Amino acid sequence: MMRKKRRSSVDKGEGAAATTTKVKKSRSAGGKQKEAVAEETNESVFGVFLRGAGVTLKQGATSNEIAVDQVVFQKRIQKQLQKSPRYPGIVQEFISGLESHIEDPERFRNCLLPCVPRLPDGDSSCVSSFQESLLRMLLGIEMLQTLIINTLLEKLPEFMLDGAGDGGLSIPCIIINQLKWLDRVVDSKELAAKLMELVSVAPVEVQRDIITSLPEILEDSQHNDIARELNSLLQENTQLTVPILDALSSLNLSSSLLTEVRGAVMTTLAAVQLEDLPVVVKFILHSVSTSDAYEVVCNLRKKLELEHCVLPPVLQASQSRLKNKGAAVSASTPAACSSQDSITLILDGIKSAVRFQKTISEAWLKAIESVDDVEDHKVIDLLVLFILHSTNANQSRRGAERVLKVKVRTGQIQEALLQKTFRDYIQVMRGYFPSILALAQSLLHSPDPCVVPFGGHMYRHSFTAFDSYCQQEVVGSLVTHVCSGVGGEVDMALELLSGLVTEKPSEMALYAVFVKGILDYMDNLTPQQIRRLFHLLSRLAFGQQQQGAHIQDDMHIVIRKQLSSTVPKYKRIGIIGAVMIVGSMGALRPKAESQNGSLPQETLRQVTALLELVQSSSESSPEAAALYYDELANLILTSMLDPQVQEMIGKSVLDDFQEDFVVDLGPDITGSFPFPVHLMYNLDEDESQGGIAINLMPLLAKDLQNKGEQQSKTKKAHKRVSPLCLSPFFRLLRLCEEKRHQGDLEEIDALLGCSLVLTDMDIVEKIESLSKAERDFLCTLLFHTINWFREVINAFCRQKETEMKMKVMTRLQNITYLQSLLERALAGTPGYVPPLANFDGESTDGIILSSTAPVNKAKKDGSGKKRKAPGKNSSGNNSQLEEGMEADETQQKEKEKEKEVRQGVSLVSYRQFFRELDMEVLSVLQCGLLSRSLLDSELNTKVREEVLLGPAELVFLLEDMLRKLEFCLTAAPAKRAPFLKGRTDKSVGFSHLQQRSSKDIASCCVQLLPALCSHLENCHNHFQTLLSENNGVVDGPATDIQEHQLMSSGYQLLLQVLNTTFSWSGFSQPGQRSLLKKALGVLAERLKEGGAEMNMEQLVKHSFKYLLNFRSTMPSLSTALCLSQLLSTVSERGGNPAAYREQTASLARRFLSQEWVTASGEKERGNKFNEALQTLLRVYLVHVDDILKAVEEIAGEGIPELLNASKDDMSSASWPTLNRQTFLVFYKVLMAELEKAVRKIPAGKISDNTEAQSEKLLTWNLAVRDFHILVNLVKVFDTRLVLNVCLKYGRLFLESFLKLGMPLLDYSFKRHKEDVQSLLKTFQLSTRQLHHMCGHSKIHQDTSLTNHVPALKKSLELFLYRVKAMLTLNNCQEAFWMGNLKNRNLKGEEILSQRSQESEEEEEEEEEEEERSLPPQEQSEEEAQDSDSEGSKQVNRIEDGDQDSTDDSD
Repeated sequence: MMRKKRRSSVDKGEGAAATTTKVKKSRSAGGKQKEAVAEETNESVFGVFLRGAGVTLKQGATSNEIAVDQVVFQKRIQKQLQKSPRYPGIVQEFISGLESHIEDPERFRNCLLPCVPRLPDGDSSCVSSFQESLLRMLLGIEMLQTLIINTLLEKLPEFMLDGAGDGGLSIPCIIINQLKWLDRVVDSKELAAKLMELVSVAPVEVQRDIITSLPEILEDSQHNDIARELNSLLQENTQLTVPILDALSSLNLSSSLLTEVRGAVMTTLAAVQLEDLPVVVKFILHSVSTSDAYEVVCNLRKKLELEHCVLPPVLQASQSRLKNKGAAVSASTPAACSSQDSITLILDGIKSAVRFQKTISEAWLKAIESVDDVEDHKVIDLLVLFILHSTNANQSRRGAERVLKVKVRTGQIQEALLQKTFRDYIQVMRGYFPSILALAQSLLHSPDPCVVPFGGHMYRHSFTAFDSYCQQEVVGSLVTHVCSGVGGEVDMALELLSGLVTEKPSEMALYAVFVKGILDYMDNLTPQQIRRLFHLLSRLAFGQQQQGAHIQDDMHIVIRKQLSSTVPKYKRIGIIGAVMIVGSMGALRPKAESQNGSLPQETLRQVTALLELVQSSSESSPEAAALYYDELANLILTSMLDPQVQEMIGKSVLDDFQEDFVVDLGPDITGSFPFPVHLMYNLDEDESQGGIAINLMPLLAKDLQNKGEQQSKTKKAHKRVSPLCLSPFFRLLRLCEEKRHQGDLEEIDALLGCSLVLTDMDIVEKIESLSKAERDFLCTLLFHTINWFREVINAFCRQKETEMKMKVMTRLQNITYLQSLLERALAGTPGYVPPLANFDGESTDGIILSSTAPVNKAKKDGSGKKRKAPGKNSSGNNSQLEEGMEADETQQKEKEKEKEVRQGVSLVSYRQFFRELDMEVLSVLQCGLLSRSLLDSELNTKVREEVLLGPAELVFLLEDMLRKLEFCLTAAPAKRAPFLKGRTDKSVGFSHLQQRSSKDIASCCVQLLPALCSHLENCHNHFQTLLSENNGVVDGPATDIQEHQLMSSGYQLLLQVLNTTFSWSGFSQPGQRSLLKKALGVLAERLKEGGAEMNMEQLVKHSFKYLLNFRSTMPSLSTALCLSQLLSTVSERGGNPAAYREQTASLARRFLSQEWVTASGEKERGNKFNEALQTLLRVYLVHVDDILKAVEEIAGEGIPELLNASKDDMSSASWPTLNRQTFLVFYKVLMAELEKAVRKIPAGKISDNTEAQSEKLLTWNLAVRDFHILVNLVKVFDTRLVLNVCLKYGRLFLESFLKLGMPLLDYSFKRHKEDVQSLLKTFQLSTRQLHHMCGHSKIHQDTSLTNHVPALKKSLELFLYRVKAMLTLNNCQEAFWMGNLKNRNLKGEEILSQRSQESEEEEEEEEEEEERSLPPQEQSEEEAQDSDSEGSKQVNRIEDGDQDSTDDSD
């Protein structure tokens, strides 16, 4: 008889495995040998047959014995039964004997347990060491199998309710084990039915045993049926979820049934017990096929609510409090742990699925990527990304990193979600720490500033949440980031370390040695980073608790070493570090922590010693001394110092300053100076009391003399007073006074109005006649004077008295006037290097500025940098208070005529040599009108004068503000350090600004918005009045050119400042929403009261409307561009930017259709104009509704107008900005935007209906027609720049057509034959023109053109064969004809010199697709153009002329 051996299922699941181990235990438990008493009386057929076959039945707890091999036994029984004369009745008798034998539970148990081999006379060869149980051997006999199964299953209910017997044996479990792995099941269907019947009545334990054993009992043919029954059982009873899923995962099911079962399991997911969830998730993921992976994973992601699986933090906190009190929480704590364990198991299930099935890892990535809303992201998303990253497959690791970056960049995964994940799943997260660390590193390395902070949050939470091993890794990783020397990375890492020192000082103290290691890598750090590093190290070492006291000595050693260095760079580091240590040691301490709240004497002594050390080591170098003053000033400004330390620093400052820099206005100043001495710029009325002056020129002369002496005598000089220290020392003095008198500067207010010992500034006019040394001296004097005034304005800008405000305004006017003088002085002093003003940057050795600095045309450049039109002192509105100044003013006015002729050097490149203005100075913008009564001494009448912020001062302040905003609020596109580092550091001159957060800066801007809007309205009114006075002409006779330039600069700067403010990326963060509303509210309220009640949409709408009102008074194209960009930025802040697209487009169109004339009456032109035009045209095309129509309008109407324009008016009538000079700008933008637009046309799909196909075909028809018009323009405008643009974008357009257009033609050819034909015919004309351009490039051997040729030729060839494939697909291949095309130049003339190359290039030409256009027609088409005059006709002819074509396609 053939036996069919059942194949074991590969994966038995956990439940099955557990059952198997029980069976093994039961088999190994052999009964003890006892005397067996054979039942001799009335011996049944059963007993006789067994004994004959070699089995001895035993009584009691003794196992049955077998003397033969089990196969022999089975054969003997079968033979005995078959040969019996009573066959087949004997079978029933045999079974009856069995039943009566197993009536006794002991004997039944014996029959279920393995038999023991009997070894007669030591002969072990006949019996193998392990034997099955008696019942199992009998089940192997097919004629008995069904009857025995029935008997067993009938016996099973008797034992159902018994627990495990002695030895831990469960009889029901052993009975079911008898049925497993039988060689053949005679009636599998019947057995399945009976087992399921049993399941319906059995208790849960037995149900579980039966269900998990089903795959090992039943044959494959029954699997589908049993799966259906199990599926319905699953819906009814969630207690059986685990065994049923175990069984299902081991069954061999059809894919449709598997999908059905999986769907059912998915629906019960929400009701499943948490501890069963891992099995459910594992089953779902392991039953996935490639086709439905994405759908299943998306469903699972939606249904898996891990948030509901953990206790809310409130409960967790209350539990931990109970635990701390020692209360018994044994019942609740394990629940918290078990929930974490279950989640760990769920994630392990996901991990194994992801690891072994690539499709599942891809599906998870896709599922997470497809979530668009912040609210829809769940904890599981982050956890799965960590899982994907932790698998070894490179692909999923890179995928996880990419998705996380994209999600963080778009703001869809935010810090709140990360915080929640760390807070609630800390135990789970710990397992993925290596991945979390690697992802944080990658985010911090990223050049994209949007993702860097998220990497920082990952580090911070890891440090706070995990154990000491992880903390050590985090600190180590952050130290590595700091030592990398890459700007953004270093800043973020230092900020994190600083934050950790503040939050967790005692934990961070353990790793102080790691952080100290950064001191070896300070060469790569900027001064601001060094400041921050010493700040956090000194807090660790010298902070109030002094947890990191073990690194104090190292810090002292490093500082002393740096201070004693003769290299300026290291001395700088020493000074910065020492001052930071003073800040930490001398910090103000809470009273509870120190004796009476004062500093211990020992600490005070150390602080004093350190300050003295710094002072003595910086005395010899003015730069070092100036840096020391600046650093001390910063410390006083930013830190809360102990009063004793504060007093110690401030006590000598005032006296020293007076002694070093101030002189009384008594006797004449004697000495030999390069120029005659004059007292200048005095604002104080009464000199009778003996005024004071800043002793600038004598100090400078003496300083230069000392330098000369030092070089000749090389002896160590005593303390020198250098004018370099004037501004820094004054800053320190001012801050000490502010701290001492709570912001009152009465003690030093004389310094605001006091005069300076300078020379008469007329000397600038004669600069050419001076010697090199005198010129240098004059320039240095001007720099020092301007820097003094800048620092004075920093000090007094916040004073409230009118008199003070007025003096500040005058000082501003002094600065703008002096800058105009300086520009001319620098122009006459090439190769001059100015004195330093910012001392914490790199030294500027060898920077030669003037020789390379751009010479200024007397016009504001569009970059918003410091460029003063050489204007008057803007003091026409201001009454000056001293005769000397009045004399100055009259001289200035006389000089104005000469100034316009004379050129100045732009001060943009000298920015780093001016002192930094504080943010507070910008509050001067709020000034508006100030009034003041003056006594006119001659007429004894009171005159009321009004002081306004003059145009030059407005421009000066706005330029500074824009620079600050661009530095702070504009995210750098990439923070990678360039390979060759540029000489100038962009952050020079922003060291005070760097110490404030971008949020602070944004808040300051929002506060200034009302003032900025007022200035904006004033500029608007100025130009409106000007236009009305000049009858709408910009360059009328009433226009003051210089004033016009200043006002238009101011107008443009105001728009740029607003745009930079509203472009700040921080506004998109949830926390800054209120600040954005406030900012938009300011604009909206200028138009309509009640901004506070409006929602965001209304605010954006009214702000947009308000700004739109300025469109009528734009003085230049670059200002118009700024307005367009600002409107675009504001519209994006609302929820619906599309609503404003049309208005933005029509505004840009209006500006493009306007003639732009300068104040002097010339048309605007030049590079700056072209750049602005290019950007504005882009803005128009990006915002316009139908870009293809817009391109056609410009190319099809505007350019022909330009070609037909008369010689006098060389521009297009409908687009006045389009002329021969700007044609290239227009052409490039049109080509680029057309190519971008076709990339967005959706690709043709076979499933598209007729309507969708014809719509896409129409779009492609328009695009190809536009392309054809643009390509044909090359015949008229054949400069190499135009050719270059055409070759570059021609190839890109062709590639897009091959990728997106050709599939559409494949599917729509049969339905829209004529449309496809005309499209290809038009396109063929363009591709032929491109071919001619390739020929032209080769003849002229112009590498900038020939670079594009190979790729273009390849695409042309691809196009040819792609059309052939399309025709073949539609059974029209005979309509395709291909011939050799001659090489021609742009004029269509044959290139004869390339005969040899024809064979190579014969196929590169465009096909005579389905039209079979005849060769003569081609010829006539190409030879139709002769001259430029015909070019325009050609454009139009090609546009509307249809060629005859014969259509052979059927």
